[in-house]
Amino acid sequence: MMRIEPWVVLAFCSTIFFIGFAGVLMRRNIIVILMSIELMLNAVNLTFVTYSKLLNHMGGQMAVFFIITVAAAESAIGLGLVIAMFRTLRSVDTDQIKLLRE
Repeated sequence: MMRIEPWVVLAFCSTIFFIGFAGVLMRRNIIVILMSIELMLNAVNLTFVTYSKLLNHMGGQMAVFFIITVAAAESAIGLGLVIAMFRTLRSVDTDQIKLLRE
């Protein structure tokens, strides 16, 4: 059985995290921003699992369970808000949303 070194997994996690971070900073579509946030959360989850396995401690895996629960709630609430905004404004572009500025 092939063993993957922890530094390889952590390098993959940091790459995925920064791809998500760049997506949050550069994109204007709210749905793409929410997907980028989910990508960042999944990178953090994989990091927690890697350190949990490396240190033989279950705390990281329990944290992942709670993060996945919060991410699911965030996705449901965020998607509901996006649908409500689209129904009123007919756009999901962050530049066109001026409700919070006034």
